[in-house]
Amino acid sequence: MRRLYALGGIVFLMSGSTVMADSFAAYDRVTGLPHASRSEVIAPHGMAATSQPLATQIALDILKAGGTAVDAAIAANAALGLMEPTGCGIGGDLFAIVWDAEARELTGLNASGRAPAAMTIEYFRENGIESIPPLGPLPVSVPSAVDGWYELHGRYGRLPMSEILAPAIEYAKKGFPVSEVIAYYMGRNKRYVAEYPGFAETYMPDGDTPEKGEIFRNPRLARTYEMIAEGGRDVFYKGEIATIIDAFMAEQGGLLRYEDLANHRSEWVTPVSTNYRGWDVYELPPSGQGIAALQILNILEAYDIRAMGFGSAEYIHVLVEAKKLAYEDRARYYADMDFADVPVDRLISKDYAARRRELISMTTASQSLPAGDAKLEDGDTIYLTVADKAGNMVSLIQSNFRGMGSGMIPGDLGFMLQDRAELFSLDPDHANALQPGKRPFHTIIPAFIMKDGEPLMSFGVMGGSMQPQGHVQIIVNMLDFGMNLQEAGDAARVRHGGSSQPTGEVMTDGGTVFLEDGFSEATRRALEELGHTLGDSDGSFGGYQAILRDHEQGVYYGASEVRKDGQAAGY
Repeated sequence: MRRLYALGGIVFLMSGSTVMADSFAAYDRVTGLPHASRSEVIAPHGMAATSQPLATQIALDILKAGGTAVDAAIAANAALGLMEPTGCGIGGDLFAIVWDAEARELTGLNASGRAPAAMTIEYFRENGIESIPPLGPLPVSVPSAVDGWYELHGRYGRLPMSEILAPAIEYAKKGFPVSEVIAYYMGRNKRYVAEYPGFAETYMPDGDTPEKGEIFRNPRLARTYEMIAEGGRDVFYKGEIATIIDAFMAEQGGLLRYEDLANHRSEWVTPVSTNYRGWDVYELPPSGQGIAALQILNILEAYDIRAMGFGSAEYIHVLVEAKKLAYEDRARYYADMDFADVPVDRLISKDYAARRRELISMTTASQSLPAGDAKLEDGDTIYLTVADKAGNMVSLIQSNFRGMGSGMIPGDLGFMLQDRAELFSLDPDHANALQPGKRPFHTIIPAFIMKDGEPLMSFGVMGGSMQPQGHVQIIVNMLDFGMNLQEAGDAARVRHGGSSQPTGEVMTDGGTVFLEDGFSEATRRALEELGHTLGDSDGSFGGYQAILRDHEQGVYYGASEVRKDGQAAGY
């Protein structure tokens, strides 16, 4: 028996276990391009887009109660820490870009944690450890999300934190139905972290991780959120929560201590940008990888992408080769700028892109590439964006890094600590070399677009090293291929893996190009003839949310990722 299914604007013909994609065929849509799964959401007063519909509704409720976009974003992030622990939580880090409508100012926040004072290269060498492990107590860096909440709230918030956290606390106590994709990833994470203390008690109270539609409660996290709402950020970094984390990590043989938490601070930073075909695209400077998107866009700008056509081998080839060039620089230069001299201005300049572009052959895929002379990758994440009636917009991304994090759940706090320190290099000569008090290279990046001096779009594409690649594809889809906000995210994506890494691994074989279902066999054959190695569609193509401001009509457009459980909604 053969049946038709529609997913992401692509019609799939099911026959037994075989799935065949009918090359971007639209599924019974009378408007829009054939990539779209649904229409954009349009609303006049406010908009929220998150990866879980209940979190989106919480954000809207906060907006309707008089909260700002930042208030609503914090409320949604807290809800996602409960509802999507596979992607985020208060044991992790946070980055944000905020448009302040009254001040007419774009600001950035780097709320990422640093290496503990006891975490040194010498420690790992003395213990015979050649690379920082992905799980357990050793890769845990300072969790910075809560400090990030309070930094954002102190500057842009209006409602009290007790009101902002109340919805998440209520859901944590009374329960919520787990959505499909999140249930799937909770089951997958169980394979790796179920052995660690506290996991079964927190996430398997009935003997297993929850299935789709099953009501899940986390009363431990509810109590932790109540402590934060009552005691502020200091209860997390200098009070009861910090004391519990310190004792637990000492017991487990970890390096994070009370003093590391007490000394922590987030940092306000200035977003950096490049112009791509009239849009000023903003990213945060390192320690994150955001400027890789700017470097790729600068390289692509000289090509007639529109003439190449969406889905063509020529376009995919140029995209992948530009990505390889940017990621070689990413591996060499990107690091905590308090410890490393990162030549950001040079890396995102147009003339530097022109020099790097000369290394691209239109007839052959590169197998290895040098980093440029600029002196002159797994991760599970949530991205959300909120806009309010005053015109404020926030682009926020938050993560525990690999899966649910390190596996370390302190005491009965109900959340897992991140494993972000895994991304440090143990090569002392590397820009991203481990040092106490240093922030590791970061994958999570929010994005923002301005046009003619006005805020246009806040967006992100979560998912490890896919993120800069995803940012670029959204922008190219809209500007070069004429897609709208939803179509740009629904269209099939490309991901290249195997570039050199900030931890030291080097690309020697050209890496692998992963194509989502929907690209034609002719395109695939042409890419292979150019020398690209193709991989199967593996589901690692990111998760997109976006809000666009139409200043002429005074409305917001919202879009949400078809590959996740999320929702864009407005009022």
